[in-house]
Amino acid sequence: MDVKIHHSLPGRVRLRFNKELYCEKQMLLAASLIAVQEGILDIDVNTIIGSFLIVYDQNSLSLQEILNLFKALNSEFLEDDELLQQVSNIPKSESIFGVIIQTLAMHYLRKLILPFRIRRLFLCKRIFPRVLQALKEILSGNIFTTDFLDTMALAVSLVTGNNSTASNISMLLKLGEDIEEITKRKSYNNLARSLLSLEENVNLIVKNENGEKIENCVSIKSLKKDDLVIFRSPCQILVDGIVESGEALVNQASITGESLPVQKSFGQTVFAGTVLEEGELVVKVLSVGQETKVNNIIQMIDNSQNLKAAAQKRSENLANKIVPFNFLLTGLTWLFTRNLSKTISTLMVDYSCALKLASPISVLSAMQEASSYGISVKGGIFLEKVALSNTVIFDKTGTLTFATPKVNKIYSFGGMSKDEVLTLSACLEEHFPHPLGKAVVKDANEKNLSHPEYHTKVEYIVAHGISSTVNGKKTCIGSAHFIFEDEKIPFTDEVKKIQEAELDSGNSLLYLSYDNSLVGILAIGDPVRTDAKSVIQELKQTGISRCVMITGDTKGAAKKIANEVGLDDFYFEALPEDKVKLIQKEKNKGNTVIMIGDGINDAPSLSCADVGISVDGASSIAGETADINLSSDGLQSLVITRKIALGLLEKIKANDVFIIGFNSLLLILGMFGIVSPTVAAILHNSCTVGISVAAMKNVIES
Repeated sequence: MDVKIHHSLPGRVRLRFNKELYCEKQMLLAASLIAVQEGILDIDVNTIIGSFLIVYDQNSLSLQEILNLFKALNSEFLEDDELLQQVSNIPKSESIFGVIIQTLAMHYLRKLILPFRIRRLFLCKRIFPRVLQALKEILSGNIFTTDFLDTMALAVSLVTGNNSTASNISMLLKLGEDIEEITKRKSYNNLARSLLSLEENVNLIVKNENGEKIENCVSIKSLKKDDLVIFRSPCQILVDGIVESGEALVNQASITGESLPVQKSFGQTVFAGTVLEEGELVVKVLSVGQETKVNNIIQMIDNSQNLKAAAQKRSENLANKIVPFNFLLTGLTWLFTRNLSKTISTLMVDYSCALKLASPISVLSAMQEASSYGISVKGGIFLEKVALSNTVIFDKTGTLTFATPKVNKIYSFGGMSKDEVLTLSACLEEHFPHPLGKAVVKDANEKNLSHPEYHTKVEYIVAHGISSTVNGKKTCIGSAHFIFEDEKIPFTDEVKKIQEAELDSGNSLLYLSYDNSLVGILAIGDPVRTDAKSVIQELKQTGISRCVMITGDTKGAAKKIANEVGLDDFYFEALPEDKVKLIQKEKNKGNTVIMIGDGINDAPSLSCADVGISVDGASSIAGETADINLSSDGLQSLVITRKIALGLLEKIKANDVFIIGFNSLLLILGMFGIVSPTVAAILHNSCTVGISVAAMKNVIES
């Protein structure tokens, strides 16, 4: 690829190239390929004028080396269909100000240097596609369209000899369309980039000139299938792949919902989005092309456009319904004034452009704003439903609670102290880290209680407990069924009282026996999220009238949580189908229901609700089923989602009122000849662009 230096400063250079030799995709591909090279800090391509603006690290890259990188971009790369396909959906970014300056400059330059007849030929060439489009609309039965309005304005100007007016109108229409496209693309691009950091880097293993393996830090965008990348703890795994070497513990909660990390070694599969907690892995990349994270996210955004909010649809329908009145007004203006200038002015103003553009941009902007808080929204319709909801149903474990059990109380018997009970329990439990066992070990560590292995081989009995021998005495820890029924440990009235008290408090119990006697009981609870109570209060302040919890847990556990966080009602010992029935019952009452959960068993209820929301760390099924996924900010993200949703509907409504009011004023001014057709076109397009820019603003002030 031939480039020339247009302007250069230390660490910054602008290169020019012949844009006639390359298509838009090739320009974008060139920028993507150069961007991943070592030493390139930033690169921006302007496809309109044919230039690259590059910021680079002078310590690792010279200007000549940059030129050599472009020379290396031959047809092998720039005509590769697979590479071009990967960049075909990546939104480009251009300067609105630059487009305005360039369009105006070209327009007035033609007037200065080109003869009238040639200018007229150029004008006809620009108008012809609009005429064709209007004819297509008419033949398909859509007579009252904005395309026909624009064509009529241009045709009347040409037929009556107002070439200057026709030229100005054509230029302004094209300029308005370009700015609208850039504005929408910018909103689209912001959303894609906020859902995925396109600047993520990985360590790629390559061979140097001596054949030695070295690591190069490259952008994830440059990876190809079968590349070898290395991940070291602690980090996020950024690719789907197969482990080539190394061992590590990987937390797959985001994919499988498993709370415990799993060991990964040679030949096993790892997934993008999982976390390498301990160790090191060399991974062979599997996912490339259309399977990459970038394309999946952009595809999700494309799909989300099919999930339009009803408010957005109303704006678009209103725009379509108003167009016939434009024609009627134009006809009346000509009938009563016989003034072409006034008639053309009314043709130049319509409501459709701004109404159809502002609403989708508002929705995309709201989705992008949500994603800046780590909230992934799968369609504008779901934000609208969040705004219209009046009932929120919470799952308990992992949603209102952390799903990380904690030892709340220890009971000791037979002369053994509480610390001894905890130490002995941790000694056994550390070998089989189920959730309750992890809570025991963690509590012992926090109290600096050493629990050396002074027992024999331990035996884990699934769904029951652990059995071993300590000092020649049989030692067991586990459930009441395991201790009192299987191991035949005496069950006393004191134990019964403890059970009743702790179960009413919502705690689970672990029983420890030693030498056929009960020596300890550990009461373990799942702590409530610290923000749960305040979040429910804030939801009520935003208009939510009913907050309910449904759980498969016991009545005591459910009641304790409900009272603690201030719920309106709670349901306990519920099966997955019971959650669905409750949601359906609420919907039958006329309520709009949000369901928020995290587990596999929550998937049916998330699907049944008007809006299903999954919390951070949710199982993969819950995350896929949910319409909205919250971030690690916990339940506070739910309040943020609600505020963004309410703000979105207010913004769409306010935009519609302004668009109709402003353009109605322009029509009146045009009818009375106060503004010319050119001025009307300028003001109309300015309104469209201005309202589009305003639609991109956040609804929550930072």
